[in-house]
Amino acid sequence: MDGGAMRTVFLGSGDIGLPALRLLLALPGIEVVGVVTQPDRPSGRGLQLNSCAIKKLALAHGIAPLQPARVRSAEAVEEIKSRMPDLFVVMAYGQILPPELLAVPRLGALNLHASLLPRHRGAAPVHAAVLAGENKSGVTVMWMDAGLDTGDILLSKECVLESGETAGTLHDRLADLAPEALEEALLLIRAESAPRIPQDGTAATYAPKLSRAIGRLDWSRSAVELERMVRGLHPWPGCTAVLETAQGRRVEIKVHQAVVGPGPADPAQLHLPCGGGGVLQLLEVQPSGGKPMSKAEFVRGHQILRTVATDL
Repeated sequence: MDGGAMRTVFLGSGDIGLPALRLLLALPGIEVVGVVTQPDRPSGRGLQLNSCAIKKLALAHGIAPLQPARVRSAEAVEEIKSRMPDLFVVMAYGQILPPELLAVPRLGALNLHASLLPRHRGAAPVHAAVLAGENKSGVTVMWMDAGLDTGDILLSKECVLESGETAGTLHDRLADLAPEALEEALLLIRAESAPRIPQDGTAATYAPKLSRAIGRLDWSRSAVELERMVRGLHPWPGCTAVLETAQGRRVEIKVHQAVVGPGPADPAQLHLPCGGGGVLQLLEVQPSGGKPMSKAEFVRGHQILRTVATDL
């Protein structure tokens, strides 16, 4: 290809895409001709419209972002097409790009996916890696097609999951890894040597969108599974449990930190029995309507008798 600036449109809404967008804005040979992100959403008690960090970064660089409610609409497609992009770079955008939009950039569309594809296709790959107890994750740069994270792989960058890794810490580490993967991919594209490696569909797993309901701790499951849940759903959507005090009162809590304990079970000390005889020790919790507190702070004010099974 010629040595001119690569006209690039970035599509993203999640904070995980911020370092990648910063790279594009700073990289010689790249001209960011458009940023597409989700519409502002109401949030907080006053339901004030809130702009995502991607929009704020674009505005700080003099780029008025596009925020279509439906990116597949004819108006959105034509507006993006009018930017005459050579390339799309997509990370955590939150909408499916239709074939007519994927056909717009002459060099194609890259998706930065926060897993080692074909594992954990879908909306929640960061959480899925922790929930599955895996020892590594990474960022895959993929040529987008009409499927759900099914396109050919350009390259992947791995990272090893650390002891005590949460979805939050892994999210931040993968966000920082994405620019490294993207910069290498852009060099290969400019050199006209970027590979297209088909995914092995038989090895694919899926990470569907999460909801708060998934975080209810089911004490019939093993302590190992529940400890992974606490880490894999932290800080969002979080894990919750219902405990019963010696006075017969039920207390709902969020569980922020826990470890698998050697036993024996001792509910009064938040050493809680799990399926298979295991014990989950809660280290940091937050009563409903209260603030986060250590185990020691919580047990001083609550004499816990047992866990409460709830409908899941």
